[in-house]
Amino acid sequence: MFFNFRASRILPAVAAASILGAPSAARPLVHPLKFFEGRTESTGTVKIFTKERYRTRSVGRGRIEPDGSLTLVQQVQDEGKPGHERRWKIRQVTAGHFAGTMSEAAGPVTIDEVGGSYRFRFTMKGHVSVEQWLAPLPGGVSARNRMTLRKFGMTVGTGDGIVRKL
Repeated sequence: MFFNFRASRILPAVAAASILGAPSAARPLVHPLKFFEGRTESTGTVKIFTKERYRTRSVGRGRIEPDGSLTLVQQVQDEGKPGHERRWKIRQVTAGHFAGTMSEAAGPVTIDEVGGSYRFRFTMKGHVSVEQWLAPLPGGVSARNRMTLRKFGMTVGTGDGIVRKL
């Protein structure tokens, strides 16, 4: 990958937290954290600058904790790479605003509802900024997931996929 960071480590959003997506006409989720309760699957493709496009898939198990936060554990498989586990811990801060952690992030994860979609922002090791959008699709059982990876302000990768409840 560009600037020596592993592509499989920068894609936590595509394979996992697809609560959020690009703006859509679908209505926002009433309880967005509950979307990830139980089993979810995320599938998509990732394109990293100077690398071939590859497929990614993750299967997650989420639970709502007694304090209302979400714990999500995903088994991630990126094409041509060994599988690994990704862990999320997300809580609602105020209406439409969430914060938490993700095992591959180098700092906090912030999530904001924007026009019925959810925008995730976090930084990965290697100073790679990630902006991920999850847009709920009609029916409430799936969401469109789009991600942009930036380093020094330049786009170095993109991801596109679908997250669905199983």
